[in-house]
Amino acid sequence: MSDIVTITEAAAFQIKDMMKENEEEHAYLRVGVKGGGCSGLSYGMGFEHDMSDEDEILNQHDLTILIKKEDAPILKGTKIDYKQSMMGGGFTIDNPNAIANCGCGSSFRTAQNTGTPEEC
Repeated sequence: MSDIVTITEAAAFQIKDMMKENEEEHAYLRVGVKGGGCSGLSYGMGFEHDMSDEDEILNQHDLTILIKKEDAPILKGTKIDYKQSMMGGGFTIDNPNAIANCGCGSSFRTAQNTGTPEEC
């Protein structure tokens, strides 16, 4: 079975750097979905110290990634990368399940889950 989410080497490097800067080297990376944003759903990433029975657990590039089981179908096949450009850097999220995105790229909806759209 392929992983629900794939973290590229560039994204993993940036995440580990952020963990070090924030003294979170022993934390897990939480990747999730919540309602909101102009398209109905928004991505979330953060550091967490506790896992639960409700989590899918992935290991990539020496990172432990937690995803709530209820978010797994929405995120299945998602690729998280980090791109550097002249204007700075940022994470990019490519979700094959998204049927609509807003301009910022952090809000989306899927055919099965429209979320709760908000005004931009």
